[in-house]
Amino acid sequence: MQPTNVANPAYFHKVVDCQWACPAHTPVPEYIRLIGQGRYSDAYMINWVSNVFPGILGRTCDRPCEPACRRSRVEESNGDHPEPVAICRLKRVAADMKEDVSERMPAISPPNGRRVACIGAGPASLTVARDLAPLGYEVTVFEGEAKAGGFIRTQIPRFRLPESVIDEETGYVLDLGVRFESNQRVESMSALLKQGYDAVFVGCGAPRGRDLNIPGRRDISENIHIGIDWLASVSFGHITTIGKRVIVLGGGNTAMDCCRSARRLGGADVKVIVRSGFDEMKASPWEKEDAQHEGIPIINFHVPKSFEHDNGKLTGMTFEVVKAVYGEKGERSLVPTGHPDVLVPCDAVLIAVGQENAFPWIEAACGIQFDKWGLPKLDKNTFQSTVARVFFGGDSAFGPKNIITAVAHGHEAAVSIDRFLNGEDVARRPDPLTNLMSAKMGIHEWSYDNDTSNDSRFKVPWAKAEVALANIRVEVELGFDAATAFKEAGRCLNCDQQTVFTKETCIECDACVDICPMDCITFTSNADEVDLRERLSAPALNLSQDLYVSGELKTGHVMVKDEDVCLHCGLCAERCPTGAWDIQKFMLKTAQAGPNCRDARPGSTQQPGMKVAV
Repeated sequence: MQPTNVANPAYFHKVVDCQWACPAHTPVPEYIRLIGQGRYSDAYMINWVSNVFPGILGRTCDRPCEPACRRSRVEESNGDHPEPVAICRLKRVAADMKEDVSERMPAISPPNGRRVACIGAGPASLTVARDLAPLGYEVTVFEGEAKAGGFIRTQIPRFRLPESVIDEETGYVLDLGVRFESNQRVESMSALLKQGYDAVFVGCGAPRGRDLNIPGRRDISENIHIGIDWLASVSFGHITTIGKRVIVLGGGNTAMDCCRSARRLGGADVKVIVRSGFDEMKASPWEKEDAQHEGIPIINFHVPKSFEHDNGKLTGMTFEVVKAVYGEKGERSLVPTGHPDVLVPCDAVLIAVGQENAFPWIEAACGIQFDKWGLPKLDKNTFQSTVARVFFGGDSAFGPKNIITAVAHGHEAAVSIDRFLNGEDVARRPDPLTNLMSAKMGIHEWSYDNDTSNDSRFKVPWAKAEVALANIRVEVELGFDAATAFKEAGRCLNCDQQTVFTKETCIECDACVDICPMDCITFTSNADEVDLRERLSAPALNLSQDLYVSGELKTGHVMVKDEDVCLHCGLCAERCPTGAWDIQKFMLKTAQAGPNCRDARPGSTQQPGMKVAV
């Protein structure tokens, strides 16, 4: 193998598995260490720069960082069920325990004379506004509802996300000089473009829920609801009750929110019925667990066949029982089992089988082109449409995803808009800011705590069931207290503290090999990657994680390190008699809109938006 190019920012970034997996590339180990030090406001601001809504995401994020967490790959105490660090819940700790951060928000530059319109006040649009408003852009956000938040406010139940948290974190953005046009739905893109905006960002989400066109549907007008519309009605207080027997159709997070909401509105017998298997459900594992924890059964492999009624009054649903059959290439198909159809009595049905984009307000004459699925034709890196000054993001861009993906889209779209309005090539993307700084403070001392806790993951306390299920606005999860947050933060392996190898000073004494608790360092003759992975002290089986390979040493051997299972404990650097190993803190900041994202950069390397106390 060729020597690893550690100068490539992507190499060490990929080793920080949690940050790499986060769409917004939040520096997770950095803010977790700050939480462990009780520096909650500093931790909050680091999150705020990256993901904009720490308090919201600390309660509702899909947590792509946690399945990537290295802790779950090396922890032995949990046997077959090792668990990652509670990254998302620690983010909430920073939000809940911070002090007033209003003085830490970025200063607003003088107006630059350019006007940007954002359609919708969801996470993508608010991220664009957050990035552009401090730079002097006149940003106007149009929203059809009275308050900002988009689907965050209308689709996520209050027992998961209190309205006060939404108000606070959307307020931080709107207070940056953003003009907020509430209760003003954009009805015509053509009309908006004629108002002279220099750029337009579309972040209106995927507002249309899918219905089921099966026998009986047209015969029933009451007690059958589209999931996202029903959740919005519940959120605004238009619906306060539901029938005793409720069927929820669908296996995504919306379905989980529907069934748990129905349980709180009087549904004594609430069932989730899904056509797929339990493991194939799109809902996050913890969302399914939460529903089951509240006594809601999930019935799999049942395909809806018909709505049953008595003179237009819903009485139940009939389902076909199926099973999964896999072809030679692993493709799955659902085939009937031959069992009799199942009739499930019910008083109400909530349909949560997917969402669709809808742009009836964008006229063909505008020039914005759409694909066969009704999605805008966009550059996947710049989010620019076929009309140069119109950009899309969030669910509006590529279909329904999640909040953190919408935030990431907003950051990238803001970079594109900033470059576009400064006459620069939008397709040329700025590199992230990275650095490596030695963590050595003495022979055996490091600037971080490398004595990682052996504790299993701590459970988040819940409100008492009799209280939580009686009121849909009572928050279920109570969050960690300071003591538990400290202990959970101690489980982090500090994956941003990188082991950096210098071949010129290595004497191949094998001291690092002997002391490594994970047997992840090997000195051996060079070979191709397949061969090397098999010849290490412990075979490197995770092909998604790169090997760290040195240049040729004096003996002709190479040093090979398996990054997959490294604990970042620093013992190799402590033991090395020549300093060939060092622990260096890796920091990556993705480029955000502003002078630093342009080709003609000023001398300053400061990015707007972060003030961290030292």
